[in-house]
Amino acid sequence: VSPEQVILSHSPLRLFNQFHQKCMLVAGQGPVEENALNLGFKHVVTMEALRKAYPLLDMVDQSRRPKELPPPTTGFPTIEGVILFGEPVRWETSLQLIIDVLLSNGNPGAELQDIPYPHLPVLACNMDLLWMAEAKMPRFGHGTFLLCLENIYKKVTGRELKYEALIGKPSTVTYRYAEYLIKQQAEKQGWMSPIRRLYAVGDNPMSDIYGANLYNNYLKKDCNNSVESCESILVCTGVYRHNADVPSKTEECTTETVFHGHRDFCFDPSLVEASYIVQDVNDAVQLAFKKENWS
Repeated sequence: VSPEQVILSHSPLRLFNQFHQKCMLVAGQGPVEENALNLGFKHVVTMEALRKAYPLLDMVDQSRRPKELPPPTTGFPTIEGVILFGEPVRWETSLQLIIDVLLSNGNPGAELQDIPYPHLPVLACNMDLLWMAEAKMPRFGHGTFLLCLENIYKKVTGRELKYEALIGKPSTVTYRYAEYLIKQQAEKQGWMSPIRRLYAVGDNPMSDIYGANLYNNYLKKDCNNSVESCESILVCTGVYRHNADVPSKTEECTTETVFHGHRDFCFDPSLVEASYIVQDVNDAVQLAFKKENWS
C-alpha cells in the first residue's frame, strides 16, 4: 500500500510547510522522528533528546533523576514549535517537558521573567478521547493526553493553551486532505467524471461521524468544489454500541449524551447522527456500492 492510499492522523502535516524548516519538538511513541522527517520537517528534537540535554527537568520518577548535578547544557537548539503525534508512554515526562518548552519559549534551560503568550506553535494530531481495544471498556486516546496538557497549562498560567492546528478526525483539515488524495487517485485511474459524493466510514460517533458531518456542512457552503456531499456511515464493531451512544431524539442529546469531542469543537447534536448505521465495514462498502448503482 502506498503512502497516498492510507491517511494517518498526521498525514495532513505535509501541507504545513511553514513549519518544515523550524526546529520542532515531537511527542508520541513509535518512530515519531522518522514520521516527522517523512512529512517534510527538517529539524526534529525528540522528547528523549530533550530529556538527555536537560536531565534536571524529568523529576517525577526518582529512579531516573540524575545522581549528581549535571554540567550546564550548551549548544542545544532553541525549539520553535511542538508536534503532538499521539499519546506518549511516559505521560508525566511529556507533560512536564512540553510545559517547560512552552513556558521558556523553547529554551528549557532559561529562566524568563514573564510567561510568553501567545506561546510557541502547537500542532496536535489525533484527538480521540477514547478508543476500543480488546478490553471491554474503551481505552484512553491522545485526546485524553491533550485534555491533561490543556488543563495543566491553564492551571499554571491562567491562560488557554492554543493550537496552531488540530489534525485528525473530526477536523475538516483531515477530510479536505482525504478528498485531495482521492481526486489524485481518480486522475491516476483516468476517471474523467468529477467526484460528486464521498463516503466516510467509522465506529466513533464523536470523531468519525462528527467529522464527516462537519465536512458535509462545509461542502454545502463551498460553491467552488465539485464534491457535493460526504455521507457518514457508522459501523457497530468498535467504540459505538447500537442504541447506547446516541439518543433517539436529537433535542435530548445535549442533556443525555456526554460529548467526548475536543475542547475546541462545539457540540452540535445533529453532527453525531450518522447518515447510515450498518454492522461492519463490509456492509458499509456494499451500501456505498448500492447508493452509486455499482452493485
